[in-house]
Amino acid sequence: MREKEMKISQTCRANSAAHESKSAGRSVMQRLGLTILAFTLVIGAAEAQQSAPPIDGVIGKLQSFDGKSLDVMTPAGAVHVAVKKPLTTYKQIPSDLSHVTSASYVGVASTEQADGKEVAKQIIIFPAELSGAAEGSVLTDPPGATTHSRMTNGSVSRSPVSHSRMTNGTVQKGSGTALVVQYQDGSKTISVPANVPVTVVAPEKVTIAGGDTVYLTTDKLPDGTLTTNKILLIAPAESPNSEQ
Repeated sequence: MREKEMKISQTCRANSAAHESKSAGRSVMQRLGLTILAFTLVIGAAEAQQSAPPIDGVIGKLQSFDGKSLDVMTPAGAVHVAVKKPLTTYKQIPSDLSHVTSASYVGVASTEQADGKEVAKQIIIFPAELSGAAEGSVLTDPPGATTHSRMTNGSVSRSPVSHSRMTNGTVQKGSGTALVVQYQDGSKTISVPANVPVTVVAPEKVTIAGGDTVYLTTDKLPDGTLTTNKILLIAPAESPNSEQ
């Protein structure tokens, strides 16, 4: 009888130890899983905050294009660029604010109000291969203009905020109706009206001609020659017959 009781007691202790071992194992695995998850979330958040690497490029009015090279008039003067094959051309397609996500790289045209606030006039969503294009912030109004237009390219966060301004960058959503566009030298906060026009830049066959406003990504060869294989049509040339 005693032997049976001892065997039952030993069996119970063995089962209890096995159960505790399994519970401890599950607890360790759960803690390990939570640690890995937390680490992954931290890495993901850090990557989301990183700015897109800058891309060299040229923006201006197209002077000539023969398929092998083109000349673009920029504020600093005419620039000659050779064309590499295959050449990809891009155009803007109507879109909406729902397509502006935390992974977006955008251009924001804005106008500065008398109180210093910037209000978006247009948002352009760029494809991944153009993330980092023309990073920075430059005035685009001619000398002596009473407005203050600007082109700003950088990484963006959504949050509350008009001079006219163009702001490009990677977008992160936040509260309020505004975008904080971050670039290497700083950031701009821009208020976004609900009805602001939004376009998405997409690869598409485009015929470009003299007078068009274009943006090209550029690479410099060892001999100093600029080359491009990506051309974005920003705006077609104004028709000479358009009404004044």
